[in-house]
Amino acid sequence: MPLLKLGYQYLVNHILTLTLVPVMAAVAVELLRLGPGEIVNLWNSLHFDLVQILCSSFFIVLVATVYFMSKPRSIYLVDYACYKPSVTCRVPFATFMEHSRLNLSNNPKSVEFQMRILERSGLGEETCLPPSIHYIPPTPTMEAARGEAELVIFSAMDSLFKKTGLKPKDVDILIVNCSLFSPTPSLSAMVINKYKLRSNVKSFNLSGMGCSAGLISIDLARDLLQLHPNCNAVVVSTEIITPNYYKGKERAMLLPNCLFRMGGAAILLSNRRSEKWRAKYRLVHVVRTHKGADDKAYRCVFEEEDKEGNVGISLSKDLMAIAGEALKSNITTIGPLVLPASEQLLFLVTLIGRKIFNPKWKPYIPDFKQAFEHFCIHAGGRAVIDELQKNLQLSAEHVEASRMALHRFGNTSSSSLWYEMSYIESKGRMKRGDRVWQIAFGSGFKCNSAVWKCNRTIKTPTDGPWADCIDSYPVHIPEVVKL
Repeated sequence: MPLLKLGYQYLVNHILTLTLVPVMAAVAVELLRLGPGEIVNLWNSLHFDLVQILCSSFFIVLVATVYFMSKPRSIYLVDYACYKPSVTCRVPFATFMEHSRLNLSNNPKSVEFQMRILERSGLGEETCLPPSIHYIPPTPTMEAARGEAELVIFSAMDSLFKKTGLKPKDVDILIVNCSLFSPTPSLSAMVINKYKLRSNVKSFNLSGMGCSAGLISIDLARDLLQLHPNCNAVVVSTEIITPNYYKGKERAMLLPNCLFRMGGAAILLSNRRSEKWRAKYRLVHVVRTHKGADDKAYRCVFEEEDKEGNVGISLSKDLMAIAGEALKSNITTIGPLVLPASEQLLFLVTLIGRKIFNPKWKPYIPDFKQAFEHFCIHAGGRAVIDELQKNLQLSAEHVEASRMALHRFGNTSSSSLWYEMSYIESKGRMKRGDRVWQIAFGSGFKCNSAVWKCNRTIKTPTDGPWADCIDSYPVHIPEVVKL
């Protein structure tokens, strides 16, 4: 059966080549049979006048000009940098639970609930929370939140400038996304002030768009780079934890406390042709799906007050089902763009069969492993990764980067995809021509995808968030860690 499937895939995916080769061979045999004399006579029998030649040449030049002018500019990912928290911010399980017991001393059931979540979360002992959350009780002040934002964003930006050699005055477009912390002046203004960016820099600050906002920022940068030639765009993705630590006892709102951790990333995109040779990746597709028209989807991740007036993020029990529907809509759009002909044909035949012959036929799930070598699934939690691994029929190795990023750094929101990309690079697995699928989910409810193609074989980095621990990974993550 596997050999039969391989044979089918080769036949369908190379049908054009398999058709053209015999035709070209027949033409070559016929030319050899005619001989040089008859070929010359045949050419001489064709009569071309000057007007025909000029018209034909003009038409060819016109078509070529229209093609190259309408062709979208290539968008390159030159490099990126991830913030690595200090060891002083580390929150082992014992510390987290001790703080929970002290902060929720009047509510032991909430403490027990958090312990059960943490045991099954897939997080490790090295994840980090900002300094203000380490206080008992936590001190989520505006000053502390700004301090965390400066620490995370400036550290990632400094690292990006160092890695790429980019100077602040060469930044043409700046996009900062942070869902839950939106001060005035904005975070993008904070970056402009710190690095003294040009007065004509095109800056954007995205808030309230959840964990998938990183790919929304990439999409916005792509659109801007299509409009403005010879430009550099810097995208900063982060989530500031300090002001969003929930101090109440509603279980649906305690979940984020257990999962979300410090993190951030800065990404340099460019449409300059000179960057093609050193860029790591080329952006191929961005596909965005929004299910906000449905009330359940809209409210499944919702910031609100509990009965006691404490503000928190409420996660609905329907979250995984809604995420599954959003993913289904997203892959329906992205499938025809990336899947080989063999997979598209099987999907089409099955769909027609279900519509015409038997609705009970099992729907065919396309094999996305035929389209991508690497998968970066948003590390929102163990359940998210499990569900996508099951639905997309992925192997343990395909989701390894997501599981290990969750274990080492926790849910870093919109920046988690870049920790996963860095993991793959640090393992020395990213080769020239490899295709990467980034999938992220966010409040609203949204499912967004980005497809990248590796521009060159990437050497194992000597710096970055995994530099001091990559040799310890992958690690075994038990179903339940008894605390």
